[in-house]
Amino acid sequence: MDAEIIYATRERAEEAGLKIAIRPVTGDDAPAIQAIYASVVTDTAISFEEAPPSIAETALRIAEKLAGFPYLVATSDDRVVGYAYGSPLRDRSAYRFAVEVTIYISPHAQRRGVGRMLYGALLPDLRRRGFHAAFAGVALPNPASVGLHEAMGFTPVGVYREVGFKFGRWHDVGWWQRLL
Repeated sequence: MDAEIIYATRERAEEAGLKIAIRPVTGDDAPAIQAIYASVVTDTAISFEEAPPSIAETALRIAEKLAGFPYLVATSDDRVVGYAYGSPLRDRSAYRFAVEVTIYISPHAQRRGVGRMLYGALLPDLRRRGFHAAFAGVALPNPASVGLHEAMGFTPVGVYREVGFKFGRWHDVGWWQRLL
């Protein structure tokens, strides 16, 4: 992401009343991350988990990701309002240059440029670490997530039809890709 887009995104967030900072995750962020994710799990089909992980499980997941991937948080007034990280796409060695990216934003911070700022820091970090392609899975329908990914240069590559069953119905997952 170039400096002009980063500036415009930061300006958009500030106009919406959010002064955003992006930084690496710490162990102290687990409760805030768990709270953001728990509402996604219990209230939406965006995540296919059906029970939210505990704070301890969230901390363990963070530590596992940090073993080889960046994990960033967006903060406003020292509160975590979003996070993004990379993880392995697949476990076969030939996939080692591909990465799956994940991003979640607190409801009160959505559509204010926070996602663009997180990806604006995460994607170049992944490139510096030697990754070649980033992939994002999006439970459908989710026009906000599709819009974010496409605005960040991801292109659609396919759909897994009726791959997840949650809240009594089947859900599709669309896949987007961006070469780094």
